[in-house]
Amino acid sequence: MSEAATNDDGEDDIATVNFKVTESFLEQIDDTWQGRGFNSRSEFIRYTLRDAIEFPTFDRDELVALLKAEEDIREGRTTSAEEARERFGTSDE
Repeated sequence: MSEAATNDDGEDDIATVNFKVTESFLEQIDDTWQGRGFNSRSEFIRYTLRDAIEFPTFDRDELVALLKAEEDIREGRTTSAEEARERFGTSDE
């Protein structure tokens, strides 16, 4: 991979980056970028990487938990607030 260099006009050159992922992960990526309204897979990946650099406190474990929660929501594996209160023995007060 080549690094981006700055041109005489102050703009960064565009570098191409290739990486391997499993087919199932690629399907998840495609479902995600399309579901969130990005114009392309590349746009989504650039946005995600830029976000990871700008907000480095968001660690991998948090991302995995977030993706799992989103999958649970999509699959209907959710619990109502009332069910959670009953399960954990708490009240809404």
